[in-house]
This record gives sequence, structure tokens and C-alpha cells, in this order.
Amino acid sequence: MKRNVLIIGAGGVAQVVAHKCAQNNDALGDLHIASRTVAKCEAILASVAEKSAMKQPGIFKAHAVDAMDSAAVAALIGETGAQIVINVGSPFVNMTVLQACIDTGAAYIDTAIHEDPTKICETPPWYGNYEWKRREACKAAGVTAVLGAGFDPGVVNAFARYAIDECMDTVESIDIVDINAGNHGKYFSTNFDPEINFREFTGTVYSWQKGAWQENRMFEVGREDDLPVVGRQKSYMSGHDEVHSLANRYPHADVRFWMGFGDHYINVFTVLQNLGLLSEQPVTTAEGLEVVPLKVVKAVLPDPSSLAPNYTGKTCIGDFVKGTKDGKPVEVFVYNVADHKDAYNEVGSQGISYTAGVPPVAAAMLIASGEWDVGHMANVEDLDPKPFLGLLAKIGLPTRIKDAEGDRAVTF
Repeated sequence: MKRNVLIIGAGGVAQVVAHKCAQNNDALGDLHIASRTVAKCEAILASVAEKSAMKQPGIFKAHAVDAMDSAAVAALIGETGAQIVINVGSPFVNMTVLQACIDTGAAYIDTAIHEDPTKICETPPWYGNYEWKRREACKAAGVTAVLGAGFDPGVVNAFARYAIDECMDTVESIDIVDINAGNHGKYFSTNFDPEINFREFTGTVYSWQKGAWQENRMFEVGREDDLPVVGRQKSYMSGHDEVHSLANRYPHADVRFWMGFGDHYINVFTVLQNLGLLSEQPVTTAEGLEVVPLKVVKAVLPDPSSLAPNYTGKTCIGDFVKGTKDGKPVEVFVYNVADHKDAYNEVGSQGISYTAGVPPVAAAMLIASGEWDVGHMANVEDLDPKPFLGLLAKIGLPTRIKDAEGDRAVTF
């Protein structure tokens, strides 16, 4: 069994991870959190103390580390005695943190695919460009590395595996729909790091259909669904992490990701993109200053963590999975609904951060218990989804299923 957790990152998702680790420190042991700015870590620890989140007395310390420096991360792993690392820093640091875990033997968990700051929307499958290249190194070192263990990717991958295993003999399509029906009250903002958010939508939209990668433009293909709780919602086919791993596991199924956007978001996004302000490439101003337009936009937008106090409404994220059972067509919708205000009241974060931050803690608890401590690299759908979804229901993210028999909670 593994114990002692090091959290990398100090943003909105890291705050949720910290609170949930504290609420379950009887299973996880000593806790540590690190980022480049130790003051941000200390603010998160103050939030944990304010909520009296620690289940039992124990260690929870803040540290400064440059997560782009693999040796520095490895040294911190050794200093803290961490056996599990939850990486919720920028996707730019995935590979250095992963290498530190390989070098030290610590288990690794992240919530998104690695990104190169100078590139957008690389050749699919995206995991094949970085993480999957370390599969053999993880296996040789006996290191458990669970990739994409947030909500999407993460829980939605488990939803797909659960629906296919439990409800059908063959799978034909997996459509992941992510709807945020909340209202943050700002003129314009993104729900997580603006730089990462915009990078998702400025490149080619890749989907897996008819046994091959298909390409579209952002906002080119839309759909409308009548969803539980949030009602009728419009979403658009988007490029996203989980498409790239699910297509690898279920190559005979069509795999698509759909995200909800309002007309106002689309209009602002389009203007920014057409002006070149979402570019990741540096430009030189008339004064001779070199700036990256995307980073300037990030600097002037609200910090996503600042949205939490006034955020209202709910999210609905789930998988429409179609296939056959006993030779007959079957379709199920496996999903979760989360409430922004409830998330703020519990952990001081908005619902998007909450849905992303609870799952990696569940994954850490399963590694700590040995159930997911597999000693090699795996995406979430490669692992048994039942203990994961069952644990999530206990710590804040229950699963529901809608099918021909109705809409009901799932118990595990």
C-alpha cells in the first residue's frame, strides 16, 4: 500500500484536490502541496484550515518547486516521502513530473494530456506524442501512472467503459457531452486557465469516426440534447483528450466530444481569434516588446478561481453510448450533475474545478489501497471503473444512468 501525497499545482483544481485529500487523509497519509509560488499553496492550506477539512490530525505542508525541473520535483518527492503524486499543474509540466515519478518510484496521476507551449493541436492520437512514449519506462520501473484522471478526461472514460461492459455486447459510438449551465456573472471569462482553455479550441477538431481520424473546424458541427436537470442545450464537436485514448481502446466505435457554448462566448472567441489575440506565437510591439498574444489575453481576463463566490447553476457531463445487446440496439446516457454553489460551500471552488479535482483524489485513494496500483501506465478506461465510480459517489460525484428503463442513480 502507498501513502503520502504530493500535489503539484496551486490553481482552482488544486484547491479542490487539497480539500478532498484532507477529507480523506486517513487513507492518504501525510499531504504536501507545491508550486512555483509558495504563497498560493499557503492560501490553499489556509482554506483547508478554515473549513476544518482534515479528517484526522496530520501533516499538510506547502513547498516551492519549479515543476519544469524534473530533478527538483524528484528531490521534493524524496524530501516529503511522497509515494503518490497528483499533478494538477499546467499541462506543460506533465512530462517533467512524470519523469520525476519514474526516477523515484512514486505513483503518478494527472488530469490532462501534456502540451508543448509552442504547439497547438498536434497529430493524433495526442497521447502518442508524449505520455505513451514513457509506457515502457513506467513498466520497467514498476511505476503506476494513471493518465487523464479528471472528469473529462477521466470520469467520462470510466462512464464509457462501464456502459460498454454492463449494458451492451458491442459498442458503436461514444459521444461525450459537457454542459456548464452555470452563470458566473462576468462579461467574459473561462472556467479554467484561459491559456489552456483557448488552446483547446483554436486548432483542428479531431474526432474518431468510421475507423479513422476526421478533421473539422471549431463550431462547425453542433448538436442539441434534452439533458437531465439542465434541459435542452446546444453543444459543438470539439477536440479533446479522451477521444484519443478511447479511440485506441474502442477502434470500431465512433468517438466524439461535444462541449456547450453560449452565443456570447462564441462571438467573443471569434473576435479574439480573428484579431490574432489567441495566437501562442510571440509578436513584437511597436515599442520593441516581445509578447505572446494568448498570454496577454490570459492576463486581462478574470482568474477562474475568482468566479467561485458568485457562481450559480449546474453542470451536466456524461456519455451517450450506443451499441447492441442480444442483437438489439441499445443506448444509455451515463452522467453526473454538479452544483456550483454546493462546490463553493464545501471547498471554496466553482463546479468546474470541483468536477476536475475530486476524481484524481479518488484515483489516489485507489492506488493507496492497491486496487489501482497496477505498476504500469494506464488511461482511466484501462482500469476497472466500478471501484472508481463507487468511490466518487461517496466523496461528492455520484453517477446516474438514463436508459429505456428510466433515469436512476447507479450503485456499485
